[in-house]
Amino acid sequence: SSSSLAASPRHSVVLLAAMVRLAAAAFASLAWGAYAASSAADAAERGAMNPIRKVVTMLQSMQKKVEQEGEKEKELYEQFQCHCKTGGGDLQASIAAAEAKGPEVGSSIEAAEGKLAQA
Repeated sequence: SSSSLAASPRHSVVLLAAMVRLAAAAFASLAWGAYAASSAADAAERGAMNPIRKVVTMLQSMQKKVEQEGEKEKELYEQFQCHCKTGGGDLQASIAAAEAKGPEVGSSIEAAEGKLAQA
């Protein structure tokens, strides 16, 4: 199950990025056909108003955003994995220190109670 968790976020990001690239390529080829027939001035003017160009731009920005989110998720996952690997050792050391300190604290309490009883 840990291997499916490790592959799942990255797999979905890669799949979504591939879908965005495919859609962007399809729209870009459609847009290129429309632009090729017109003059350079008309193409520049229509580029600002062309709905296909708007969709391509939107898909490209979505792709960048998804890739950035994927990188952030990857970093968080790696930090989590590091914590899982080292957290157990830290916890064991803390437990051992507390067990060793327990008798000392008990004797300190008894000594303090003895002093109070004498006073």
